[in-house]
Amino acid sequence: MAVRDVLPNIDRRRLLIGGGVGVGLLVAWSVWPRDYAPNLTATKGETIFGAWLKIGMDGHVTVAVPQAEHGQGVYTTLPQIAADELGADWRTVAVEPAPLNPLYANPMAADVLFEGAFDALPAPLRASHATRTALMLTGGSTSVRAFEDDLRQAGAAARVLLCKAAAKRWKVDWQACATAGGFVIHGGDRLRFGELAAEAVGGSLPNPLPLRSGEANRLLGQSLPRLDVPSKVDGSANFAGDVRLPDMVFAAIRQGPVGNSRLIAVDRAAADRIRGVLSIATTDDWVAAIGNNWWAANQALAALRPRFETKGAIVSDTSIDAALTAALDGPGERMVAQGDLSAVFKGARLVTAEYRAGLAVHAAIETMTATAHFTGGRLQLWLPTQAPGLARAAAAAVLGISENSVIVHPMLIGGSFGANLEHLAAEQAAILARKIGRPVQLVWSRSEDMMHDRYRPPAAARMAARLGPNGQILGWLAKIAAPATGRELAGRLMGGDKAARAALSLPRIGDAYAVAGARPIYRIAAHAIDHHPAEIGVPTGHWRSGAHSYTAFFNECFLDELAHVAGIEPLSFRIGMLGGDARLARCLSTAAALGGWEGGIQDSGQGIACHSFRGSHIAVLAEAHIDDQQRPVVDRIVAAVDCGRQINPDVVRQQIEGGLIFGMAAALGGSTIFTENVADARTFGDIGLPRLADTPDITVEMIRSEADPGGVGELGVPAIAPAIANALQAATGYRMRTLPLIPGAA
Repeated sequence: MAVRDVLPNIDRRRLLIGGGVGVGLLVAWSVWPRDYAPNLTATKGETIFGAWLKIGMDGHVTVAVPQAEHGQGVYTTLPQIAADELGADWRTVAVEPAPLNPLYANPMAADVLFEGAFDALPAPLRASHATRTALMLTGGSTSVRAFEDDLRQAGAAARVLLCKAAAKRWKVDWQACATAGGFVIHGGDRLRFGELAAEAVGGSLPNPLPLRSGEANRLLGQSLPRLDVPSKVDGSANFAGDVRLPDMVFAAIRQGPVGNSRLIAVDRAAADRIRGVLSIATTDDWVAAIGNNWWAANQALAALRPRFETKGAIVSDTSIDAALTAALDGPGERMVAQGDLSAVFKGARLVTAEYRAGLAVHAAIETMTATAHFTGGRLQLWLPTQAPGLARAAAAAVLGISENSVIVHPMLIGGSFGANLEHLAAEQAAILARKIGRPVQLVWSRSEDMMHDRYRPPAAARMAARLGPNGQILGWLAKIAAPATGRELAGRLMGGDKAARAALSLPRIGDAYAVAGARPIYRIAAHAIDHHPAEIGVPTGHWRSGAHSYTAFFNECFLDELAHVAGIEPLSFRIGMLGGDARLARCLSTAAALGGWEGGIQDSGQGIACHSFRGSHIAVLAEAHIDDQQRPVVDRIVAAVDCGRQINPDVVRQQIEGGLIFGMAAALGGSTIFTENVADARTFGDIGLPRLADTPDITVEMIRSEADPGGVGELGVPAIAPAIANALQAATGYRMRTLPLIPGAA
């Protein structure tokens, strides 16, 4: 059956993806009473089925998605879950962002992103906090894990109601009816969903709901085409920078150096001479130029020659490195302890090593952007956000208005990697909109985005281990110096939340976020992890895979060094210590077999590493060498992945490949140093991002599993850097212990 036969009167482009001004499927986020009732909005001819589904008279099925789409595929995988359970025709499935509602809160993401930040709260309050505050978050590879059950239940409920409505017409038992391809079916009888929707809604439901199992022609597990891709390819998809409002103006901004800085002077007269410039706005923290086009506004910033006064300590790469070293030399907090490590280490000869990881930038293709319109005491915001409720609260606070007076329109995001958890641009746009009295679109320049990122924190580790006579690791100690990013992130994003403020004000032990992933995945009877908080003077935030990106580097590089000391081949060394972890062992053996593992011998240029987190497992084999310009070059990557059941294998593969390239970029570059409180990196060219010609051959083997789905958006990141470092050690004979990997660095 052709698509036109199913949807004779639907604008396919509108159906596939909502976003932007004037598009019917865009739903604004606004305040909703805490009665947990669904608050979807139906357009003409649509019937609402609970909090998650709408069915139109023409048969289209719209799924509400509470997660931001920033390239990870949630606008496909989440609707696919509901559509499969419903029995819908994929060609008729649409998606729209879910409205702000406690029903769409993501407690799992809150646990990941603010790991340990709310542990001091009483257990009942901690468990319900995210739901009570409608904390809608996208992050931590939680989308499928957090919402699969809700979407299955929603699809099953709608399917039962449609079957009951059809059975009533046919005068048969509803349990004898089935759904497939957008129809309710009973023998030779068929009725479209659209014909039944209005009379089906509101019917009674059995408890428990019958879920599909073991049927043919399921949508789950199929590589269905992504719903967001067609509009992105033809240019019809609306991002924040595409918003256009009547009488709108454009703004560019220049902020002061990190630390305690204050704007002290600007050359307004010079800016006024730039054609197209309309006005200049200043605060103690920044200056913004407003023009009838963004280019004029950005040019005016250069003419303004803003001067900032910075008080306090000077931040530089030297000071950051010194802060990490001082933290390691100072007292730490024990975050993980198992066995009697002091007894194991007493009088023993230990193997030790030190590692470092620098600040990493997000470098998303879309810079920080927000459009604001303030009129009649009410504010509307159009912006890319992974935390719409927090953005709304921040904008309301900065204007001194109630959250009821703020509406946030969520947009598609041009990449993020965690950057759009932040809402500073929303605050700035709100201030400008009120100052100017016109709608304003604020776009940070690339250099501004790089200099005022909330970076992946730097970290340093002192690793120590004792080996037994057979090469077994008897004891393991990791001392990790890193900023308390979990507390910093929670305080910055949730400063207006009373429960969050109360939790953050209580005495605490360490910062779990800073050492996440540091606990070895191997069976080591005695081990401990210490966190040494470091004050570096630079704001840090969540970055794809968080601390796992450096703790996996520390662990897997150190493990390779221990294997060399023990005289055991690195793959066998790992598998021998996994104990009963069959899933990770299979990933390791699969990657080794596919990659033609030669044992990591000298001059092989091969390295291997593995990691488990977010309910998933990965092993990575890398081949690398140092070129004639003394630069590390990655020649080949082979990854084996076990992430449980795969909703959409193509989307999973895309995320793993993207994570591998993202992690490779951070291993070879993707970082910045600081000079006198200012980041040195200003452009993509400054951080050495890999180009197409630099991208190695990548093989990803997906291991079939019936385990519950694990996270995949971040899975490819942690293991690639240590795999490359281990490969370079095999290629050159010396160990690089610093990220980014720089030849000659210890």
